[in-house]
Amino acid sequence: MPDAGKLRLGVNIDHVATVRNARGGAYPDPLRAAKLAEEAGADGITAHLREDRRHISDADIDGLMDVLTVPLNFEMAATDEMQRIALRHRPHAVCIVPEKREEKTTEGGLEVAREENRLAHFIAPLREAGCRVSIFIAADMRQIEAAHRIGAQVIELHTGAYCDAHAEGRFDDRDAELERMREMSALAHSLGLEVHAGHGLTYETVKPVAAFPEVMELNIGHFLIGEAIFRGLTPAIAEMRRLMDEARA
Repeated sequence: MPDAGKLRLGVNIDHVATVRNARGGAYPDPLRAAKLAEEAGADGITAHLREDRRHISDADIDGLMDVLTVPLNFEMAATDEMQRIALRHRPHAVCIVPEKREEKTTEGGLEVAREENRLAHFIAPLREAGCRVSIFIAADMRQIEAAHRIGAQVIELHTGAYCDAHAEGRFDDRDAELERMREMSALAHSLGLEVHAGHGLTYETVKPVAAFPEVMELNIGHFLIGEAIFRGLTPAIAEMRRLMDEARA
């Protein structure tokens, strides 16, 4: 059984940049949000630099690397351009995610099993540069085993299907997805992979996932930025931290 110690919280600041970009100005500033999140107890900051730069910009990544004292988790697609940017900055962690221009948000996990050779060669220079490589995948045995074979150190389980089922009142589907994530967390841990999870988590859905002893980090963004409109970013993060700690205890 893994050591169910403190569960880390990574705060994704992408959608502060979404609001900024709606007006094309400088506010709200994602770097300010990152520093506030850091002060509020976030253990890391996540930022996804998309190919179309719809929210986080190259300048945001430059700024984050300069100002953060907690680790940066750099989410990116498996493209040559993103690899070059990651190798230039050498963030603490890179999380490889699927990306389609037409999607509103990341719709599912990365297909690793069908692209093992390409992804193994893609992540090798990142590991050599000292980046901790994470693969964002569904709770699926084939994908987890493939992530292990290609040399990833971390998997991040996509919690979107679980959260969607809860929001839509499909509680049998929700419980089945939760059980699948529980089993796959244990499998990944048994293979020596560090287990993270994220996507769509809210105050209502976080505790069952936070209770998995194998899960070492949750990455949460959209909900926290939305909740910050009503209660402020620091209290929003503090409440999520409280629920995570309660579940872990």
